[in-house]
Amino acid sequence: MTVEHTVTTLPTTRGPGCPFDPPAELVEAQEHGPISRFTFPDGHRGWLVTGYDLVRAALGDRRFSSRKELMRHHPLIDYGDVEVPPAPPGEFLLMDGPRHARYRKPLVGKFTVRRMRQLTERVERITADHLDAMEKAGPPTDLVTAFAKPIPAIVICELLGVPYEDRGSFQAHVESFVSGEASDEDLMAAYVATQAYLAELVAAKRANPTDDVLSDLLDSDLTDEELRGISLLLLAAGLDTTANMLALGTFALLRDPAQLAALRADPALTDRAVEELLRYLSVAKMFMRTTLEDVELGGRTIEAGTTVLLSYNTANRDPEHFPDPHVLDLRRDDGGHLAFGHGVHQCLGQQLARVEMRVAFPSLLNRFPTLRLAVPEEEVVLRPETADIYGVKSLPVTWDV
Repeated sequence: MTVEHTVTTLPTTRGPGCPFDPPAELVEAQEHGPISRFTFPDGHRGWLVTGYDLVRAALGDRRFSSRKELMRHHPLIDYGDVEVPPAPPGEFLLMDGPRHARYRKPLVGKFTVRRMRQLTERVERITADHLDAMEKAGPPTDLVTAFAKPIPAIVICELLGVPYEDRGSFQAHVESFVSGEASDEDLMAAYVATQAYLAELVAAKRANPTDDVLSDLLDSDLTDEELRGISLLLLAAGLDTTANMLALGTFALLRDPAQLAALRADPALTDRAVEELLRYLSVAKMFMRTTLEDVELGGRTIEAGTTVLLSYNTANRDPEHFPDPHVLDLRRDDGGHLAFGHGVHQCLGQQLARVEMRVAFPSLLNRFPTLRLAVPEEEVVLRPETADIYGVKSLPVTWDV
């Protein structure tokens, strides 16, 4: 009889060593097998899936639900008897079936590979402008505020038709949602303020449509409330995930001189490098699902109504799928990482993120051949594990003038 490995708590910090490796507790769980029992703070007995094949299988199985109201069990918080409401209209990440399809379907055609590649020239101009500003100001600088955050912010704001001058307050609110450090009161205040802003934005688009995704959606039967929810989801995702990939990815390259030199020497490596950084860093670390019926997964029966944690960062470091998984190898050609998820909920903006990274990384490295950390690497402050998206709070860099 196989003895089930059980994990009782999730780590809130990463231990000493490589700052890009998954927490040791999750790696240890994976070493015991691709699926472990997990005890939630409220006593619910769920599962933690750490293996690549099983995470991918669960993501592609519609019996594993994303519905918010079914996710009563949080890996870090005991909600007690609090009832979790369904996701607000438009926020389709936490929906299934027809509700999910209603919001995602009209967006799919607006984020195709072809359409996103058409944005390349604009992304190149935005990137060059920020590199010019960095060069003019001179070293040192915080790469997060000077480069990693503003580039995806401008791109997603332009794409959705959000006035760029409004990005400052909006970005601060988004930071509250995803930082893992805001109080409940601050989270609610940020959410209310964001909804109020988006209500004004939707009203302005109805009065004066412009050439952007949000205005295009006005021709559908979506209500103003639904448009607010869609806008919130797209803006939050577009602002934070790519920003952290750019900053954390640069940190990873600066920490690995051999890989950095390889990328500088061979621009043809860029596409592979982006995919490898996505796999290696897995900034979107973990998602939850709830089973709608009894499901067999990895030789275990997961009963209906059970909460399952899907660990993307260990799945993308699974030695059964990726040789030497903890090594950053920009020439790796294994493919198939799960950084953008899989199945019907696979990241809608993945092609946009790829375009931004394919432009930004080589542009930065070519402009500043001597780019390096301005502080010892152990002084770079990382986001806590409680954050939805992993990354750095700041990345001080310098270069020779």
